[in-house]
Amino acid sequence: MATTTVQGVEGVQGLVGEHLGYSDWVEITQEQVNQFADATGDHQWIHVDPERARRESPFGGPVAHGYLTLSLIPSLLPHIVEIEGFRMGVNYGTEKVRFPSPVPVGSRVRAGATLASATPFDGGIAMNMDVTVEVEGASKPAMVATVVYRRYL
Repeated sequence: MATTTVQGVEGVQGLVGEHLGYSDWVEITQEQVNQFADATGDHQWIHVDPERARRESPFGGPVAHGYLTLSLIPSLLPHIVEIEGFRMGVNYGTEKVRFPSPVPVGSRVRAGATLASATPFDGGIAMNMDVTVEVEGASKPAMVATVVYRRYL
């Protein structure tokens, strides 16, 4: 269930600058990391070889791909905000993405979101959302990104 529910263009504009809440915690599994590696062709050993990662990685074990962490945003944001009054929405892109710390396999992550801007256009609204993904118990975020969405009336 979403932390925040908003209705239409005016409702979205009223949330600019507001922290919208946090998603539920979700566990990152080795199976998930392996499936992401298969989907992207990125089979680097720090992700898919747990034994070698424990022996040789500075992280002490396998870690999720940075882009896997980024790809969680569409599944985590509905826990945070429900935007009603539009016929459809699309991911429009990202303004900036950084991966300040690793996501160890077996850890739990959650997202937090702030609506940075909401700009109406003919037929809808463009929204820039600052999203942070954190690892439970970690001192630094795993990912920070400004993501852009468009909602159409």
